[in-house]
Amino acid sequence: MSILTRLAGLAAAACIATAAGAATTDQLTSFFRSVQMDDAGTVKTMLAAGAVSPNAIDPISGESGLLLALREGANRVIEILLAQPGLQLELKAPNGNTALMMAAFKHNPAAVRSLLAKGAIVNRPGWTALHFAAASGDDDITAILLAHAAIIDAEAPAKFTPLMIAAREGHESTVGVLLAAGADASLKNSEALTAAQIAERADKPRIAAAIAAHLAARK
Repeated sequence: MSILTRLAGLAAAACIATAAGAATTDQLTSFFRSVQMDDAGTVKTMLAAGAVSPNAIDPISGESGLLLALREGANRVIEILLAQPGLQLELKAPNGNTALMMAAFKHNPAAVRSLLAKGAIVNRPGWTALHFAAASGDDDITAILLAHAAIIDAEAPAKFTPLMIAAREGHESTVGVLLAAGADASLKNSEALTAAQIAERADKPRIAAAIAAHLAARK
């Protein structure tokens, strides 16, 4: 087979792949740049034309368009992506984050509610969206997730519960929300530390005292 014949074959295969919906490098670059800039018009046009899949993965970050939009706070693009048929809500970032986790950490209650309405998974082994809401100290999203049956004492790696995370990060009001909702302050992580002890180690004495008072009141 001649070199020209082989090149012609490769070109034909590339055309077929593009026609079948495989985005080119330039299309992906344009799409993900538009996602980051919250350029809803370009994103909507490209999706409607079939130039790129709503589940395409950014070759640079390894994230889906939805994850990238949530991370960048591109709310108009988030709305467009969530309306796409066939959108895969549970695609993970390279570090394992899901869209619901990202929305919880980024203080985006509107996105959290939309994701939950579309069936996003609340509870999963390891890190959960509730851990992320606790880590960011978002009381409203913490309450929303609890109202959607989030496991309040879910164990992340090293047996960290959402309460422990909120205590370590110094989010006093979120600690209060979790305690009021029934979080078990007597649980220990893999280092045999309770949430109060974790708060003490993180130099958060007010939170440690509040958790200790809560436990004393329950005796």
